[in-house]
Amino acid sequence: MEGGAAHVVAPSYLGWSIFNTLCCCLPLGIPAIIFSCKAQNANTLGESAIAEEASRTAKTLNIIGTVFGVIIIIVWITATFI
Repeated sequence: MEGGAAHVVAPSYLGWSIFNTLCCCLPLGIPAIIFSCKAQNANTLGESAIAEEASRTAKTLNIIGTVFGVIIIIVWITATFI
């Protein structure tokens, strides 16, 4: 810690991003992985503002991707069995 300021580490959500890419929504999962990696890199370099922004974007993409993927799965199962 320099100057008494604590270094805040933003979550990267990389695991969630990979899961979304493979299981839920490929078009949103790939950008989520990119922003997750950007958050990790910014955390490593100590750039907390960039890390927070990239982390927030990755989280948003993951939420949208998960919801979209679940909706698609429900529609697919419903259409298959009805």
